[in-house]
Amino acid sequence: MREFRVRFCSFQDIQEFVELAGMESFPILVGNDSYQVAGTSFMGMFSLDHSKPLQVMMNCSQEEFEGFRRKAARFLVCN
Repeated sequence: MREFRVRFCSFQDIQEFVELAGMESFPILVGNDSYQVAGTSFMGMFSLDHSKPLQVMMNCSQEEFEGFRRKAARFLVCN
């Protein structure tokens, strides 16, 4: 499982991320240690606590991971 952290600051951020996730052929989960939702689900994404950074988890190749991470770069959280 490959992971990185993101933060969403607006409805538009979430909408853009869901659209990006929907273009991928592998599953993308977003959440925290105890609760994850599909990154392609608007309803699921809005149910998350956006006051803290969220973990993005993917079961994909290193190349796919790096490609999606580049697409989602504006949402990345350092460390």
